[in-house]
Amino acid sequence: SGGLSARPPTIFMVDDDASVRQAIARLLQARGLAVLTYASALEFLESYDPKLPGCLLLDLAMPGFGGLELQRVLTARGEAPPMVFLSGCADVPDSVQAMKGGAIDFLIKPVDEGLLINALRNALEKDLATRTARAEIAKIQTRLATLTPRETEVLRWVVSGKLNKQTAAALGTVEKTIKVHRARVMEKMHAQSLAELVLLAARVGISPPHLWN
Repeated sequence: SGGLSARPPTIFMVDDDASVRQAIARLLQARGLAVLTYASALEFLESYDPKLPGCLLLDLAMPGFGGLELQRVLTARGEAPPMVFLSGCADVPDSVQAMKGGAIDFLIKPVDEGLLINALRNALEKDLATRTARAEIAKIQTRLATLTPRETEVLRWVVSGKLNKQTAAALGTVEKTIKVHRARVMEKMHAQSLAELVLLAARVGISPPHLWN
């Protein structure tokens, strides 16, 4: 969690029109938002660090490399932050494509200040939620890595809803041993209850073992 708040979230603005960049950057900074501006998609890509929290405010039509292309490149790399598109005209096919690609909003220039601020706040909130969820999953995976192969096996049987006795029979051991393993699994996974253990396992995709009848 320390890493998440180390730096304020930034709005990365990509627009080839210098006057638009300047006007919007001033507007956002006046609202206390951190902004970095780029004159082209390539300039942005050269300096972008996906570890930095924030969102992208980008122009749809730019010479050579437009907003939709940038969206595709970032999505293909698995590095797409939440995006808000700006366009000089209400182009329906492009807006549909942008939204299908996961854009938060598609706004028409000259943009309404209230709509823009709202869209960007939504995008920043979404980015924070995604990063928080990722950090949580990484934490669970770290705990999971401390389990022995046998403890992992026991965990999978436990999340399948089997009793200690059934798990012991399936793994060819005694119920007492399974109880010991189960207690260790709970401790290592920092789970206060069985329900919490099942939830943690589900979040990292731990599936029950294949059960043959």
